[in-house]
Amino acid sequence: MEEDGIRRLLKHRKPMSQTQFIAFGFFVLILSGALLLTLPFASRDGESVGFLNALFTATSASCVTGLVVVDTWSQWTLFGQLVILVMIQIGGLGFITVGIFVSIILRRRIGLKQRGLMQESMSALKIGGIVKLAKKIILGTFILEVTGAVLLAFRFVPQYGPLKGIFYGIFHSISAFCNAGFDLMGNQEPYSSFVAYYDDWLVNLVIMTLIIVGGIGFIVWDDVSTHKWKVKKYLLQTKVVLLATAVLVFGGAFLFYLFEKDNLLAGMSVSGKILSSLFGSVTARTAGFNTTDVAAMSDGGKLLTMILMFIGGSPGSTAGGVKTTTIVVLLLYVVSNIKRTYGVNVFGRRLEDDAIKRASTIFTINLFLALSASLVIMGVQAMPMADVMFETFSAIGTVGMTTGITRDLIPLSRVIIIILMYCGRIGSLSFALAFTQQKKIAHVQQPVERITVG
Repeated sequence: MEEDGIRRLLKHRKPMSQTQFIAFGFFVLILSGALLLTLPFASRDGESVGFLNALFTATSASCVTGLVVVDTWSQWTLFGQLVILVMIQIGGLGFITVGIFVSIILRRRIGLKQRGLMQESMSALKIGGIVKLAKKIILGTFILEVTGAVLLAFRFVPQYGPLKGIFYGIFHSISAFCNAGFDLMGNQEPYSSFVAYYDDWLVNLVIMTLIIVGGIGFIVWDDVSTHKWKVKKYLLQTKVVLLATAVLVFGGAFLFYLFEKDNLLAGMSVSGKILSSLFGSVTARTAGFNTTDVAAMSDGGKLLTMILMFIGGSPGSTAGGVKTTTIVVLLLYVVSNIKRTYGVNVFGRRLEDDAIKRASTIFTINLFLALSASLVIMGVQAMPMADVMFETFSAIGTVGMTTGITRDLIPLSRVIIIILMYCGRIGSLSFALAFTQQKKIAHVQQPVERITVG
């Protein structure tokens, strides 16, 4: 009788949607990593770090954020560091992409369902050619990360010796490309990130290049590699992403310099000021490294960084945030309303209405989550508003920059940050849809009535 009941339950159980499957996959990845990090031999002192600290670290690594409650080098053994590195790589590329690649190697047939999951996880515009794109992503990632590791090794090998220097090159190359923000610079000073390299052209340029390339999106990669310098043939998304990225990187660097020239940048050489300004702009777009003291930033610098963290990278990339395209769509929509034009037009094309609805929804949900989390944390802990908001915007944008309050958070506050990082990685809208998209909506419209807006 019981077996019949179970069979009936399984028969009528609705299959997971693509969004739910991706959300569940990240949950499993996080939980698996957390369990491995709780093992005593994952910590240098031979004692378990505790489940909550391990869960926080695993979430931060899998969601490529970079916020930490313990210093990565000081706390974790080589085993722990490798676990973190694997989570960063899988979390950055997306476990669906990695799974598709494994299937290709094993010569397994990739069905329509798997292709659909791949399309959803990468924010691809169409399902056609998705397997070919997966191969290009894996190959491109390998080439870029190896190149970055080799270049960084030129700096780290003379400092730390061959084995350690090569490992440092590999670790930071993967962390930078995946926009993760984890570093092993705690061997110099805990939680110091790349402050010691603020005026090092090699380290700065390699890290910034990896961050930008990883954050522009795999669709943009494919489009640029296919059409090379024939800009007119680029997809609309590619044009928007490249233009927005350039404006944010150089515009952000200019504003960072203006805010910090008499503060963080005071006393630096010209090259140090240029590199620090560029790095401060690039890393705020979800990378999480820093070459200057974040806690010592001016109020203007902190606000600018929060704005950049909230925007983030581009769709279908290793970066987080609401995405560059979301902000561009909303700005174009505002301009269109002011000019009273029909539709939202850009680069000779009109945007579909659904893009505007999704953009406004994503922006609103992320802002609501960050502000609500800030209120709760300030309600349970006496902390400066600027520092708390900086932390929550960093978490929802999967950035990893902090003014230093992460390790001072109480358990409830840490759980809130964990939830923000998780929502930020899978997408706040995707997280909401995981609970609602299978509900049927009646095709009956209510009577229209006007209200005053604005």
